[in-house]
Amino acid sequence: MTEKKATQKKARYDFDAIVIGTGPGGEGAAMYLAKSGLKVAAIERYQSVGGGCTHWGTIPSKALRHSVSRLIEFNENPLFQPDEQHTKLTFSQILKHAAGVIRKQVRLRGGFYDRNQVKLYQGEAKFIDKNTLSITGEDGSFELSAKTIIIATGSRPYRPSDVDFDHSRIYDSDTILSLQHDPKHIIIYGAGVIGCEYASIFRGLGVRVDLVNTRDRLLSFMDAEISDSLSYHFWNSGMTIRHGEEFDRIEGKADGVVLYLKSGKKMKADCFLFANGRTGNTEMLNLASIGLNADSRGLISVNKHYQTSVDNIFAVGDVIGYPSLASAAYDQGRLAGETIIKGNLDGHVIADIPAGIYTIPEMSSVGKTEQELTAAKIPYEVGRAQFKHLARAQIANTNVGSLKLLFHRDTLEILGIHCFGERAAEIIHIGQAIMMQKNGGNTLEYFVRTTFNYPTMAEAYRVAALNGLNRLF
Repeated sequence: MTEKKATQKKARYDFDAIVIGTGPGGEGAAMYLAKSGLKVAAIERYQSVGGGCTHWGTIPSKALRHSVSRLIEFNENPLFQPDEQHTKLTFSQILKHAAGVIRKQVRLRGGFYDRNQVKLYQGEAKFIDKNTLSITGEDGSFELSAKTIIIATGSRPYRPSDVDFDHSRIYDSDTILSLQHDPKHIIIYGAGVIGCEYASIFRGLGVRVDLVNTRDRLLSFMDAEISDSLSYHFWNSGMTIRHGEEFDRIEGKADGVVLYLKSGKKMKADCFLFANGRTGNTEMLNLASIGLNADSRGLISVNKHYQTSVDNIFAVGDVIGYPSLASAAYDQGRLAGETIIKGNLDGHVIADIPAGIYTIPEMSSVGKTEQELTAAKIPYEVGRAQFKHLARAQIANTNVGSLKLLFHRDTLEILGIHCFGERAAEIIHIGQAIMMQKNGGNTLEYFVRTTFNYPTMAEAYRVAALNGLNRLF
């Protein structure tokens, strides 16, 4: 064999690209690369595709939230409850609906891999070198090689070492889905997106909720008025919120859990959910073997092309940190694929990524907050629409909520949209579409001049636009 032929043989790989993880980021990358004609493999450590998003995070929590929200609507509608006898459900009962949704998503997403001829391997991957992975599955270990490797291993709940997660009453946001008993009182430590969503779910089921927030207000990255609306709604529903607190120790007992706070307070409940932060799934990858390092929370640094410091290794999704959204992860995967195929990145994830928070009621926003505009000294004005004044909301008996438009006083350009109330995460996209318009298309006047179906929740945009124009002088 000549030296040239030996070199060519050595340079051959099993695949053009291997994607580690089948969550939204991994799926986005795998599908783009496969559709571009590459030979692609995907590695999944669990038996089914979908990653944490499908099995423990986004899909199950939103399915739970939907069931509880419909239960609340049913119980609050006098048409169905003439004798004021409320229907009740337990957490384990509503889990059955979530399980059904997960099964449907797994079938759907598994079909994507089949149709696009992406080879799926079950097992845990770790690097041998920058082109080679060792895969350990139920039937033993084997090696796979590729020219390019994309890390899309996602994240998991952060577990401090001084919390006993083996105790039967102490849960994180993954293990809470295995809750079997019917708690009467739950303490939720951590009031970020996950903590607030589960606080809504349990309170909607009639469970007494103590929400412990390590910061001075809920969801401080949101517009202050909107997050204050959620705080008021939580308080008005009977929830107790404790701001600016940190745990000293957590003691599991036979009949529940006692939380000791550094402020000296002591709380007891029959169930405890720790929901304070997440950690990237990187410790099993043997990153040191290829010269990569993860930070203290297991996150990998990438450049604007989602390329790591190793030229043929890319990373997308929760494993790279902010914004840690399923929607953004899928786009990151596709854009990483575009870089691999084209050698450069033509597109980018949009700057104004919409935030959807599935509390009860929902919250959603896109663009700048009032606080950001004030700090930047941008002359803005506010247009508002209250849901209780909309015919569609009155018909549906979903009167809680409002839409807020922030716009430039002089140009009428829409700068930010913030919504609180049922279907907020859907309503926000109407405004987002207008904000993306170029050449003067993004102004408040669009909503004034457009004819909306009546009655609809979308009509809130016209009401808010007119309200805003009336504030100008």
